Amino acid sequence: MSLLGSIISLLSMLSALTQLETNGASLWGTLEAPIFPQFLTNNPILNGFPWGTLTAGGNNPYTSAPNTGVIRNYDFTVTRGTIAPDGYQMDVILINGAFPGPPIEANWGDTIQVTVHNKITGPAEGTAFHWHGFLQKGTNYADGVPAVDQCPIAPGSSFTYTFQAQLYGTTWYHSHYSAQYTGGLLGPMIIHGPHEQFQYDVDLGPVFLQDWFHTPYLEIVETVMKPLAAGGNPKPASDNNLINGKMDFDCSTKAAGDSTKCTNNAGLSRFKFTTGKTHRLRLINAGSAGIQRFSIDGHNMTIIANDFVPVKPYTTQVVTLGIGQRTDILVTANQGPSNSAFWMRSNISTLCADANQPNALAAIYYDKADTTKAPTSKAWNVPDPGTCANDDLSLSVPVFPLNAATPSTTQNLDINFHINSTGSFLWTLDGTSFRANYNNPVLLQVEKGNLTFDPVWNVKNFGSNSTVRIIVNNPTPASHPMHLHGHNMQILHEGPGNWDGTSIVNGNNPARRDVQLVRANGHFVMQFTMDNPGVWPFHCHIAWHVSGGLYANVLERPSDIMKEGKLPMVLQQTCTDWAKFTSSNVPDQVDSGV
Repeated sequence: MSLLGSIISLLSMLSALTQLETNGASLWGTLEAPIFPQFLTNNPILNGFPWGTLTAGGNNPYTSAPNTGVIRNYDFTVTRGTIAPDGYQMDVILINGAFPGPPIEANWGDTIQVTVHNKITGPAEGTAFHWHGFLQKGTNYADGVPAVDQCPIAPGSSFTYTFQAQLYGTTWYHSHYSAQYTGGLLGPMIIHGPHEQFQYDVDLGPVFLQDWFHTPYLEIVETVMKPLAAGGNPKPASDNNLINGKMDFDCSTKAAGDSTKCTNNAGLSRFKFTTGKTHRLRLINAGSAGIQRFSIDGHNMTIIANDFVPVKPYTTQVVTLGIGQRTDILVTANQGPSNSAFWMRSNISTLCADANQPNALAAIYYDKADTTKAPTSKAWNVPDPGTCANDDLSLSVPVFPLNAATPSTTQNLDINFHINSTGSFLWTLDGTSFRANYNNPVLLQVEKGNLTFDPVWNVKNFGSNSTVRIIVNNPTPASHPMHLHGHNMQILHEGPGNWDGTSIVNGNNPARRDVQLVRANGHFVMQFTMDNPGVWPFHCHIAWHVSGGLYANVLERPSDIMKEGKLPMVLQQTCTDWAKFTSSNVPDQVDSGV
């Protein structure tokens, strides 16, 4: 019997551990988790429709963002803690004592202000928070990548990020300090906006999909970066797969490690469906390496958005998400009487990543179902195609159309790898393996007029070009979810082998998103408008790959950065605090640093 089969056969929906023991102060995965405001005028967070007459299909989201004048304040304290999301007790890092972290919710056009207090001790560690997918127009300094636009937030220090919600939909925040987010530092973000292209009744909010490792992240990074002859492993296997921070684990398996730290039947995430109603679920792959294949037994799903881009609705039985990608779906509770129950599933593609227990379960209960009993539904028969790629590009048609303009410059950025002089496996992008300098952020150097960079910073200066086309060739045996900060990429083409140089999918309105999977031994072609002066990371979102250097900095319109010269003084303060901390506490930066 498979490991998942063993778990199902032993399953009781009465958990052996409390929510505090599995997820700390978080309510994610419980029937008490928050239901988010529907699009009704009496919802206080919406306060009517603050985006006025702007619509999803009628207004360019990149030039038409409203300014509501509303500031949404959040306060995050980062500390160490001990939890057991799947029954295996782990020392982790938490936000306000919760895993996953608390939600950030705002309207399109609101200003979001988050103060992060670094209280990580025993040992002390730096941190920095990235707000995934936000354009950060005019606020590149708030993008939250150490060594790029700030120094790390030193232990005992605080930093306030202030930026506008210039796009709307579903995203997440996470630490961008080494692979720290894999140790717990992440949470959801929901930005309300126009929705006239699709209707629904209930917003159930985020559904985090996350491969989970029982080894602390720093130990994994050390193993990933260790010389191969000394036991280095650039492809560590995950131990489990979580839905909203929960999943059972079989403590009798060899993968359990120290069985004294493991409790069977820790508990699964649970969701409530209202019979006959249509529900919005916001899927987020917040993992470290695994491609997720998400489904709900017996229910078709209607995709309405990919990343921050509303798309013309299309129906599927399985949603594929690479690390960092989000997909919003609509699901109608119309597959049985009001006492029905169904399994929600998310499976790591084992053809694309190593996983000891790749299959995650959560329970969906219609409103009159017995929530103490496990569902008995059967999975869809949709085999993994094994391409390690997203859905066909032709399916994802943005609601607001933008054609593929003629680029003013085109550049190849090839992905590859090599064994360095010490015998460690490193990834490269355009021939360089990136390494950060926490004490010397690139953005601060550009503002001072310094455009000469250390080669290992891998800065690609695109000057004042208007539109950049980048061809990403991947002749390696691994797929990579490539994330561009500060932009939604137009995805012109993807596939096996090399691009033919001419083919474009939906040239009048190509797919757009901020993370795109490039398949093993394949390519993808993307372009973006250079309308956002700044230093923008472009990197693989597999934690162990970016640790190994699969990263570049896109420098956009440096003359405008130097001309404006308005970076907040508090950015320099992060460097002052970090320099003071590191003068007596030398960080053991064994990886790229981001």
